[in-house]
Amino acid sequence: MALINYNKRRIQMELKLARTELTAKPKSVSLDKLLDATKQNGAAIFYFDKGNSHKDLMAAIKKFETEGFSAYLREIRYGLDQEDYLYQVHVL
Repeated sequence: MALINYNKRRIQMELKLARTELTAKPKSVSLDKLLDATKQNGAAIFYFDKGNSHKDLMAAIKKFETEGFSAYLREIRYGLDQEDYLYQVHVL
């Protein structure tokens, strides 16, 4: 699992993937698995649930960048309600 350094303490990073159905619960995945998938393919696009904190997603972006990738975060709206969104992370 990925170890991220927050204030000189190391924790494991788990992120929630985007739901495939509105009533489904989001599945969690470790940052290491995402990093391995990106290394195998050279690039990847990941979709994350709105339940993730912005701080955790920015830490994931920073981890990808320290591994030599370019990454950016985007918020995608899929409905008219303010709660209808998910996050997209594009890694090159």
